[in-house]
Amino acid sequence: MARVLVVNAGSSTIKLSLVEDEDQTIWSSELAASEARVNADALGAAIDQVADQVDAVGHRIVHGGERFTSAVRIDDAVERELRALSELAPLHQPKSLAALDAVAAALPAAPAYACFDTAFHADLPAAARTYALPAAWRKRWPIRRYGFHGLSHAWVARRAPELLGLAAADLRIVSCHLGAGASLCAIADGRSQATTMGFTPLEGLVMATRSGDVDPGLLLWLLERGDMSAGEAGHALEHESGLRGLAGSADMREVLERAGTDADAKLALEVYLHRLSAGIAAMAAALGGLDALVFTGGVGQRAPAVRAAAAERLGFLGTQIDPALNAAGEDDRELSAAGAAVRTLVVAAREDLEIARQVRQVLGTLSSPPKSEG
Repeated sequence: MARVLVVNAGSSTIKLSLVEDEDQTIWSSELAASEARVNADALGAAIDQVADQVDAVGHRIVHGGERFTSAVRIDDAVERELRALSELAPLHQPKSLAALDAVAAALPAAPAYACFDTAFHADLPAAARTYALPAAWRKRWPIRRYGFHGLSHAWVARRAPELLGLAAADLRIVSCHLGAGASLCAIADGRSQATTMGFTPLEGLVMATRSGDVDPGLLLWLLERGDMSAGEAGHALEHESGLRGLAGSADMREVLERAGTDADAKLALEVYLHRLSAGIAAMAAALGGLDALVFTGGVGQRAPAVRAAAAERLGFLGTQIDPALNAAGEDDRELSAAGAAVRTLVVAAREDLEIARQVRQVLGTLSSPPKSEG
C-alpha cells in the first residue's frame, strides 16, 4: 500500500490530501496562498500532522512543456527543467515550485513526483495542436496548443464511464471544467482529442478574471497605438477581464444573483453561456458526435443554472436534463432526462485522486483500476 501526499498549488490556495490505495482520502488541509508566495512554515506545520504516514508526494505542476508527458520522479535535473518551463507559465509554475521546495524541506526522505496539467493533452492530434503560424516560428519556439486542466479532464475520462456503466472506448465525452479557470476537453476512448486552452491558460472560454479568446489583431492595435504596454495588456487579460471585466465581479454566484436585475451581470452571463455552448458544440464536432456531457469544477459542480442553460442551448445535440436531478446536490450523478440522446453528468473535480493514481502507476503499486469515493 502506498500513501501519497498530494500537493495542489492553485491560484489562491494550496490543497493537501493524503490518499491511500482504493482512492481513500484519509486526511486533508487547505492553506491560503497568493501569487507565487508560499508560507513554508504553515505548510510544514500542516504536513507534520501526517509526516510519518507519507510514502510518496505527488505535486500538481501546471506546465510540462513538450518534455514531460507523464508523471515523473523529481530529481535535480527534472527540477531544473521545471524551473526553465516557468517562462511558459509565469503565473502558475513559480507557486508550484515554491510548494515543492517547502514540502521537500518538511519531508526530505519522501520521494516526490511531478504530475502535469498538460500531460493529458500531450498526444493531441496534429490538427488540434498546431497553430497556423509561420514555419520559422514553429521551428524556433515550442509553439503548440498545450492545453491545461489535464488532471481534472483525465479524472472525468475515468469517472464518467464508471458512473454510466460503459467502457471508455464506447464514449465520446465533452468535459467542462468550469471554475475560476475554465476549459473544455473532447475525449474519445479515454484520450484528449481537442481542448480550448492553448499555448497558455488564457485561451478559450470566458473565465472569472481571464478574457478567453480575443482577436489578436485587437491586441496588436492597442499595442501599436502605444495606449498600453505589453505588461499592462497581459495583466488586464489575466486579472481584469472575464466576468470581472463584464460584471465587476469574478464570482459566478454573484453574477447569477444579479443577472435578473442588473444589465452588466445579465450581459456577463449571456456572454459566458454563449462561449460555453459554442465551445461544447465545437468539441462535439471534433468528436464526430456526443455521448456524454460532463460538468466539473467549482461552477460546473455548484451552479445548476449554468448547467441547465447550457444543456438547453445544446438541445439540438440531444442534451436534456431533469430539473430535479440537476438541483439535487453535489454528489457525482447523472442529470439526464428520461430518453435524452446525450447523457449529462456532474462529477466532482478530483485532481487529488488522479495525481495519487499517477504516482502509484510510477511506483508500480497500481494493480487494478481505482474505486472512487463518490
